[in-house]
Amino acid sequence: MAAPFTIRIFVPDGDPEGVRLIDRMNWTGLGIAFPRSKWTEVRQRLEFLRAGVYILVGYQEEDLPTIYVGQADGVRGRIDAHYGNKDFWVWGIIFVSNSGGLNRAHVTWLEWALVHHATKAGRCHLDNGNAPQEPALTEAEKADTQAFLNEILQILPLVGLRAFEIPKAVATPKASTIPPPQKKASQEPDTVIVPAQKEGFERVFLGENCWHSIRISGGMLDKIKYIAAYQTQPVSAITHYAPVDHIEPYGEVGKYKLVFSEAATAIPPIPFGDAAQGAMQGPRYTTLARLKAAKKLTDLTGKV
Repeated sequence: MAAPFTIRIFVPDGDPEGVRLIDRMNWTGLGIAFPRSKWTEVRQRLEFLRAGVYILVGYQEEDLPTIYVGQADGVRGRIDAHYGNKDFWVWGIIFVSNSGGLNRAHVTWLEWALVHHATKAGRCHLDNGNAPQEPALTEAEKADTQAFLNEILQILPLVGLRAFEIPKAVATPKASTIPPPQKKASQEPDTVIVPAQKEGFERVFLGENCWHSIRISGGMLDKIKYIAAYQTQPVSAITHYAPVDHIEPYGEVGKYKLVFSEAATAIPPIPFGDAAQGAMQGPRYTTLARLKAAKKLTDLTGKV
């Protein structure tokens, strides 16, 4: 079990969406989160003259953030340059030492470690061109810098950035195409139907055995066991389904990724038929039994 801890956030201008100074008891570090719109003001703070590591965050595609990780022996100049030549970011955060304990070697290692964590987690688009190599530190320096990194990784989710965390499953149905025997078919929805365009369907649903960027209501997370794909025009039909192994968060905006326990299975196409216009613009829920018996879309719920 992780140890409890307290984070202190000071808002110097009284705006909770503005500049925030973040520290914690018995830590020599300091984090400063700031919106891009405040950079010309916040850059005057003396903390930006120190050696540190920084993360710039924006949103360009889908629901995953785009981030850039950098470091400098005095971060102000580097962020000044990115303010002029990188348009994607809307907010940033720096981490520096209050005791002067970080030098260029330490922040270079922190940059490498953060890029490594972000790449491994797969929850963002990295704007960094090349992945840096792990710099050499003495055994003692590496232990101290790793401890500083651990503090950073605890703080980042509290300012809304989870791109460095391995996603944890929020539901684990571990379903199969051979469902367990039941005395009576359940009427409780257990299947989500998602609209899928050709490229995404072939690349992700069939190619990666998953589907992501789905908004699912909280009450349905523990009920979903299967997912079915409705291929949009020109197919305009449900053509495949797959059992769900687990559901995990996707991005930073309350959406999810469904990871299949088996590759998707083709079923006799269930055409759009006489369903109302716009009926499949978003996810819909049904039961696996209805899915297998349906002849057209409206058979699934009666009011799709």
